[in-house]
Amino acid sequence: MADAGAPAGRLATNSGPGRLLIAVYILFAIAATSRAGLQIATRFDEAPVAYLLSALAALVYIVAALGLARAGHAGRRVALACCSVELAGVLGVGVLSLVDPGLFPDETVWSGFGNGYGYVPLVLPVLGLLWLWRTRHALR
Repeated sequence: MADAGAPAGRLATNSGPGRLLIAVYILFAIAATSRAGLQIATRFDEAPVAYLLSALAALVYIVAALGLARAGHAGRRVALACCSVELAGVLGVGVLSLVDPGLFPDETVWSGFGNGYGYVPLVLPVLGLLWLWRTRHALR
């Protein structure tokens, strides 16, 4: 559904390809929440940092999906912040997990740049930022 305030021919973040992006964020929110929840509940003492990072990733995915779905100025700001944090997280954790694998005794969603999830965690924030850029004039 396009944003009612968007000029004719302009896409809102929750329209067109944005719907697929929101669906992927929701799917990853479910996957990361499930993984982190199980790890925290059953093996937290084995790799607390890794499991908490997976929980953080889950939270970022949930809030990003909500921001993209909401559209409007506030939704865009939320989605922009989440995609930026997500990209920084996946790049930072990705580099650290390769440079010093001992930092993360178990994988996180962002370990190895998201290789355990087919590198989607690396591509997703880039697509989110590109979509936000593409739809930046929808509110003018």
